[in-house]
Amino acid sequence: MKIQSMKSITANVGVFGVGLDTYWEQFDGLYDYMRKKQDVFLRKLQKYPVYVKDFGIIDNAQKAYAALPAIKAANLDLLFVDMLTYATSSTFGIIVRELEIPIVLVALQPLPAMDYEKASTYMQLCNDDLCAVPEFTGVAVRMGKPVSSIILGMLENDPAADAEIAEWCTIACVINSLKYSRIGLLGHVLEAMLDMHTDPTAVTAAFGCHVVQCEAEDVMKYFRILKPDDPEVANMKNRILSFFDTPEPVSDPVTMKLTETDLDTAARASMALEKFIKEKGLDGLAYYYEAEEGSEMRKLLSNFIVGNSLLISAGFPMCGEYDLKTCIAMMIMERLGCGGSFAEFHPIDFTRDSVLVGHDGPHHLNLSNGKPVLRSLKKYHGKPGFGASVEFNIKVGPITMLSIGVKADGKFKMIVAEGESITGPVPPTGNTNTHGKFQPDVRTFLKRWCAEGPTHHFALGAGHTAATVKKIGNILDIETVIV
Repeated sequence: MKIQSMKSITANVGVFGVGLDTYWEQFDGLYDYMRKKQDVFLRKLQKYPVYVKDFGIIDNAQKAYAALPAIKAANLDLLFVDMLTYATSSTFGIIVRELEIPIVLVALQPLPAMDYEKASTYMQLCNDDLCAVPEFTGVAVRMGKPVSSIILGMLENDPAADAEIAEWCTIACVINSLKYSRIGLLGHVLEAMLDMHTDPTAVTAAFGCHVVQCEAEDVMKYFRILKPDDPEVANMKNRILSFFDTPEPVSDPVTMKLTETDLDTAARASMALEKFIKEKGLDGLAYYYEAEEGSEMRKLLSNFIVGNSLLISAGFPMCGEYDLKTCIAMMIMERLGCGGSFAEFHPIDFTRDSVLVGHDGPHHLNLSNGKPVLRSLKKYHGKPGFGASVEFNIKVGPITMLSIGVKADGKFKMIVAEGESITGPVPPTGNTNTHGKFQPDVRTFLKRWCAEGPTHHFALGAGHTAATVKKIGNILDIETVIV
């Protein structure tokens, strides 16, 4: 069963075409043909969850100056420049100088090749999409505003070009999400984890999102009034049981079959979480808080795991251990459409040349290879509390990991790697794990990964998306390394 996203993902995308006004009087019908070409490109964008603003065709410097205020006012996340035919760079340089958003040049010619025996200047101009691209990129570099990408291909029946367009629409959605998100921060750093410390102002400076300082009491006020027999809690219990199996324990004496008490607590905590994030208008949450032993507050805050898993799977990234950086990494992976589960490295399997990848506590349920499991744990290892915990294998297939670290100068660094989730036994400890296979071999890969200075947590997603993450890092001006 797949959990549907609770958040509508979108972005503001602008498009303007370029050409040369001198041509229109020289060749009857050429301008109308260029407009039709641009309409084809605009229709392509309708497939994606983006709002599109068409700024028409800019064919001289005067029109570039005239269009600039509207382009700046549109609050764009991405701008496509449709290279309809040759155009002088004055149609572009005037605009690119003033913008601080990713710009992608799109050169999609109608014909796979000119009909050389019947060729004409008109035919050439209709297919001259590439001609001005070097001029535009050269001017962009000279302005100190290099373009983010160039898409070359055919106007129709070109899957490679269409895939690039789709990728950039997705990137626009990621940028939009980061720019406007409110990430809650509740509690304090787990004292011994020095790599968890993150400056909220630096997060806003680098990614755009706002960090909302939250109090544990903000959640407790809902938990306190919710009782196991309340209709909302009963409904949540049914939701939980519909998504999870509750098997008998296997080899780990810490685990038990899910108890009714732990199910009640998990359901109440899940409902309290949902009410809390709605009240605060949050798009993500990082938290850690121990509270007094035996208190209701400890019971609540140590039983976020099930509700956390449901929320992550619905597109709401949520990290334990106060890991704000990994919460943002999870948001990036989620908005790319590949999920984003909270993970770290566990023991190496030298016999399989793999390493267990997982974490205790919550996970992205849509990445599960089969129905996930809930077990009651008598203790959460390394942390206070006890209760229900999530366990499953990650789907077999390609995976990508994204960790966000902090360098000596205080700036963020994104570390990315691709690998494979392979079949293999995992420990039945109430935690999520999968066997990760990486090139060239597990020892070499892990040495290289650790040497880049990652946070020990990372966001784990399905599919291979390292190249796309690298583009996002370039847009954000954050050093991004693919291991």
